[in-house]
Amino acid sequence: MNSILLSRPGAVRELEASTVPWHYGDPLREQKHLDSTGAVVERDRDLLVLSGPERLSWLHSITTQHLTELGDEQGTELLVLSPNGHIEHHAAVFSLGDKLWLDTAPGQGAALRDFLAKMRFFAQVEIEEVTDFALLSVTGPSDLAEPDTLEIPDAKFAAGSVPPRPSSIFAGRARPDGGWERRTDTVGRPTVDILVPRDQLDETIAALGLPLAGTWAYDTLRIPQGLPAFGVDTDHRTIPHEVVSLLVTAVHLDKGCYRGQETVARVHNLGKPPRATSILHLDGTEEQPPKPGDEVMLDGRAVGRVGTAGRHYEDGMIALALLRRNVRDKTDAKLMIGDSAAAL
Repeated sequence: MNSILLSRPGAVRELEASTVPWHYGDPLREQKHLDSTGAVVERDRDLLVLSGPERLSWLHSITTQHLTELGDEQGTELLVLSPNGHIEHHAAVFSLGDKLWLDTAPGQGAALRDFLAKMRFFAQVEIEEVTDFALLSVTGPSDLAEPDTLEIPDAKFAAGSVPPRPSSIFAGRARPDGGWERRTDTVGRPTVDILVPRDQLDETIAALGLPLAGTWAYDTLRIPQGLPAFGVDTDHRTIPHEVVSLLVTAVHLDKGCYRGQETVARVHNLGKPPRATSILHLDGTEEQPPKPGDEVMLDGRAVGRVGTAGRHYEDGMIALALLRRNVRDKTDAKLMIGDSAAAL
């Protein structure tokens, strides 16, 4: 569903199919607002709602996160893995009353819904796609508690030594309009996600009193934090240990069996992941950033792939990339992306 914000002055889509503004005419200025005094971004996210008395215990049993102890008005993240441990879905979560909200990457909601429906069997759970709400991300001072994350345990840690609770807990609260607020700090400063009815989007933004920023600004500020976007910074081979930020926020390393758990345990306890999410600084030879999927080269050989890339208002051209682990460890490696030199 197209956002009403696309009618605002200067609003530009990234692609014809995009449903929210990419920028409003000055993406570098929008970045600066988002990273300093505060701004509001409408996110392009697919929304699902789970209801029913077994929603938490059932979702706990089929995903990477410890959900049975998730409290009301709390959020977290989770992954769905393939039998071989590759990431198939990522979702942020918020528990409110008798409902569990999931937001996932654009275009992924139907696939996640279908997977969950196939895994429901006799569980007392209902799954619904939602289109009449919008998700905003707002930077600036917040009175919600900072995110509470568990430390990644050492290899071969003692069973039972990791607290039986979500690996990340995002404080939140209900809103009188039927939505909610959830603090995530995703761009390296206080960041609150706000779910609002679409028909109240204009008045909600007016009440916030902050300038608008597009997804270009938000995504570029993700890069220095090493925070991936599913399907952009991950591919069909990505495992959780290759993306440390997801390992922290979305994976509980001491919970019971779930699909793909053997790979998670084996990599954590016995070996290192084949690739690592890395932050690259480009020399700026090319005016446009590289595209997701572009190869990262070293001495004429492909050693990785680019994910999110953009021009940072202070750091210049930067990118996230999945690199071979042995390349990631070479801080002086002379990498190339097209005609641009790149450095770790």
